[in-house]
Amino acid sequence: MHKLIGKAFISGRIVVKTGLHIGGSKTVLDIGGVDLNVIKTHQGVPYIPGSSLKGKLRSILAREEGSLAIKRELNMPVGMIVDSEKINLLFGKGAEKDTEEQKLPAKCQLTRLIVRDAFLDVRHFQKYFYDIEPADEGVEDELVNFTEIKTENTINRITGTAQHPRQLERVPTGAEFDFEIIYNVFNEAEKVMHLNALMQAMRILQDDYLGGSGSRGYGQIGFKSMKYEYCSVDDYKSGNGRRNLEIKGIKNS
Repeated sequence: MHKLIGKAFISGRIVVKTGLHIGGSKTVLDIGGVDLNVIKTHQGVPYIPGSSLKGKLRSILAREEGSLAIKRELNMPVGMIVDSEKINLLFGKGAEKDTEEQKLPAKCQLTRLIVRDAFLDVRHFQKYFYDIEPADEGVEDELVNFTEIKTENTINRITGTAQHPRQLERVPTGAEFDFEIIYNVFNEAEKVMHLNALMQAMRILQDDYLGGSGSRGYGQIGFKSMKYEYCSVDDYKSGNGRRNLEIKGIKNS
């Protein structure tokens, strides 16, 4: 049984350094329209799903450890698709399905991480791209376009001509998103290990990419204005609220 003793909070800003594409859905494809949209809120504002950020951080740690879970082959036995205990404890693990051949027990692992959706700072976007002051209410909805369109081509390497052009929607360079990650603390010793592993993944991510088409230059991001806080169960009971998280190597920026 896991007994909650507190929650650690990591928050800050994700800064888009190259066009960011995290795919959304489109029910109707207009002739000449965008082929691949970015995911947006119901108000048409792009955001970064928590699942995308959490999945990328997990993938980075798995790759750093050489986990078989990131290079699954078609006929690889389910029991071989494993992450380390540290990754499973931090990010959670879904139950494995039993098969007649393998007789594997259905085991799962409770996640310790909650990764919120990261929402675009609309006011910053308006000022940065359109020089619209926050006080200018009522004009931004008509003036602001939160994305850019980039046309991608497949090049015929024999003739050198472009083929099959398609249009991709991206969040432009300079946009900023507010993010928050919450870590449920069940063990003090694990807290230090897990949070340091998480910070390592976030540092690696800044030299990797988020979203799609990363090998073609998309999705470089940075983290800034980092804030680390902690709230114990006793703090919740007394209403004291959050306080600075004190872990070696981790400090507010």
